[in-house]
Amino acid sequence: MAMNQTDQTFVIVGASLAGAKAAETLRVEGFEGRVVLIGEEAERPYERPMLSKEYLRGEKPAGKLYVHDEGFYADNEIELLTGTRAESLDPGAHEVTLAGGDRVPYSRLLLSTGATPRRLSLPGADLAGVLYLREMGDSDALRAAITAASRVVVVGAGWIGSEVAASARQLGAEVAVVAPGAVPLERILGPEVGGVYRDLHQEHGVALHLSTQIEAILGNGSAQGVRTTDGSVVKGDLVVVGVGASPRDELAREAGLTLENGIVVDQFLRTSDPDVFAAGDVAATWNTLYNRRIRLEHWANAHNQGQVAARNMLDPAGRAAAYDKLPYFYSDQYDLGMEYNGFAADWDRVVLRGDPAGGEFLAFWLKDGHVLAGMNANVWDQGDGIKALVRGDATVSAEALADPSIPLTDIL
Repeated sequence: MAMNQTDQTFVIVGASLAGAKAAETLRVEGFEGRVVLIGEEAERPYERPMLSKEYLRGEKPAGKLYVHDEGFYADNEIELLTGTRAESLDPGAHEVTLAGGDRVPYSRLLLSTGATPRRLSLPGADLAGVLYLREMGDSDALRAAITAASRVVVVGAGWIGSEVAASARQLGAEVAVVAPGAVPLERILGPEVGGVYRDLHQEHGVALHLSTQIEAILGNGSAQGVRTTDGSVVKGDLVVVGVGASPRDELAREAGLTLENGIVVDQFLRTSDPDVFAAGDVAATWNTLYNRRIRLEHWANAHNQGQVAARNMLDPAGRAAAYDKLPYFYSDQYDLGMEYNGFAADWDRVVLRGDPAGGEFLAFWLKDGHVLAGMNANVWDQGDGIKALVRGDATVSAEALADPSIPLTDIL
């Protein structure tokens, strides 16, 4: 049910993908009140996935990143405040205070503040030549630094670390990766599929230092490499750190909202305060399919949650739409593209179908015979079958999953 009360003000803190999609959806659904979208960055809302891939490599211009064209916000009477920081939130007074002291009253509020890279607190962490990647400006600085570097050391082999390592190689840099896992992406994909990425990076000439952590960044004034916990030195004049991200939940924390690895929201994306919602990287969302709270830092999650949050903000009962999208993400590294549907925090079996060594395969993560998640790598017509297997609650045969002659739709 869409409101049309012109005396309502809906405020969105975080001019992110989630925030921009929420603002757009409010107007699409016919909301006629005031919409204020507040963003710390100088840029209008943009999408982040290409920052470690095509944009970093200079293959796509900045114009391809923006969620909307420049005139969209004015045309839709969305007050976009860029370069503006929200300092505090007072749920009792229904007010957001901005840096500089201005106060913005709200009827309903959406927090889409995203996440921030985890910083190393090690000797040498503040040297010049130690870079992180989150914003467009970071990607610009990183491109210039990779081009100028003789050797790049990437700390961490999660998605950001792996994608930056691949892009740096594609830009012609010498690259070393230092990571605690036995294979890249081990926590997310496990040893079998992580092993495919290990082999892929090695084939492209990346020096992998796995099952090891760093204890210091070396250098005099600027980075010259890292020292690992076993005392060995990995040399490089650029150190890129990708060791995860933390939710930007400071406003919610100071306002007394419930937190647990992010801002706790129910399946309607409502926080512990009935007039405050959260979406995207910052939201720890109750997922009815997995019966647990999940916080995801993925493009699709931000894109979809922003829209659902907006619809629920418009519904006084807050029951317009439960968020029930299947978690989804994708990654491109060198010539290996993949899509992943579902969510597997732990599993008892991984089943592979196809030829991992040849770079075309499917993978399934199972627990007690149920498919928790599935991935298609360089195979582009199996996404619907994978989603159906994840959504279906049936016990499946691992042998059938592994057999390419049996269509996925026949396994359910």
